[in-house]
Amino acid sequence: MGNAKLMPLTELPEKKCKRCGLYEEDTFKPDGVFDEWEMCSSDFKGGKYTRFKEGQFNATFLCPNCTASTGHGNSEPSEDLETKKTSVAAIVIVSVLASVLVIIALFGGYKYWQKKKRERDQARFLKLFEEGDDLEDELGLSNEL
Repeated sequence: MGNAKLMPLTELPEKKCKRCGLYEEDTFKPDGVFDEWEMCSSDFKGGKYTRFKEGQFNATFLCPNCTASTGHGNSEPSEDLETKKTSVAAIVIVSVLASVLVIIALFGGYKYWQKKKRERDQARFLKLFEEGDDLEDELGLSNEL
């Protein structure tokens, strides 16, 4: 069995994760991979992060400045994502309500127009009977042959 190759991680940005892994260094055959994972500052609880792979290794990483309780790491992007979801939901709700109001207004306007048209038609019809003989004049008919 070969030696484990360690490459130091000197800094872990607050808002980004780093790809980490444990690899076996062997001179006769290609290097073996024990494990690979994403390490983020939000993974550290109380400044400690433990990575365990059964039958392979148990590693504890210390980073006193990397802690999830300080609000660093991936908590801010998840809050931004939550804010974006809320904004999208609000936009969808407002759009649906606006559409419903426009449809109701158009329907009301159409019904109002129908009512006014019906009243005009009734008034014209009643006027025809009141005038009596002037019906032919209004229709443009004459007795001329």
